[in-house]
Amino acid sequence: MPEGDTVFRTARRLHEALAGAEVVRFDLRVPRHATADLTGEVVHEVVPRGKHLLMRIGGFTLHSHLKMEGRWMVFGRGERWRAPAYQARAIVGTAAVDAVGFEIAMADLVATADEDQLVGHLGPDLLGPDWDAEEAARRILADERAVHVAILDQRNLAGLGNEYANELLFVRGILPTTPAAAVDAAGLVETAARMIRANRDRASRTFTGDTRPGRQNWVYRRERKPCLRCGTPIRRTELGATQTSERIVFWCPRCQS
Repeated sequence: MPEGDTVFRTARRLHEALAGAEVVRFDLRVPRHATADLTGEVVHEVVPRGKHLLMRIGGFTLHSHLKMEGRWMVFGRGERWRAPAYQARAIVGTAAVDAVGFEIAMADLVATADEDQLVGHLGPDLLGPDWDAEEAARRILADERAVHVAILDQRNLAGLGNEYANELLFVRGILPTTPAAAVDAAGLVETAARMIRANRDRASRTFTGDTRPGRQNWVYRRERKPCLRCGTPIRRTELGATQTSERIVFWCPRCQS
């Protein structure tokens, strides 16, 4: 599942493949930008911002969001793509490689000076060079909703998805429905930062320290299975800011009481 750590690794891979090279092929297969052409421009850098990718080319930024299914893949010039061509939404090619975004949910092109129109609403970035733990904790404490909802709101802190939210609350011993204003927000965001940084460079994400299949998670997608800490069956429900934004929540009724 693409969360902040996945996006960070994707940005690093794209940057290594594209930065400093001239664009020889540019194709956005989305109606609004279908005629855009940045061939002849130079790729300056590719950077992550929470769960968003920013590819800075010439004076423009190609912004993309992976959502649930999206992925960027890099192929050598002339190499056969390892995904169906009809899933391609964005192609940025140089003399050496093609970077292809498959099934990306968002693809926007704006002047780099206008990036804030797309990502300016985001809170402190857990993997960003300007990570501000105090500001993230302040935003969490000011949120009147359940803590699980608050930490998934990218306006509070950027980079966490549902898997992280569930695992984070288990490790901190917090019931997901607890009001955000009632938790140790400073401790929560400090643990979140340690978690995502530990996974940032791993090929296989783990929260338990064990990378064996079925052992990487404490609670996420483990409903009715015994808690790895106390043996109590893990429970599952849905929780969200609205009925249409509910996410699946997993917790241990003993460890998170």
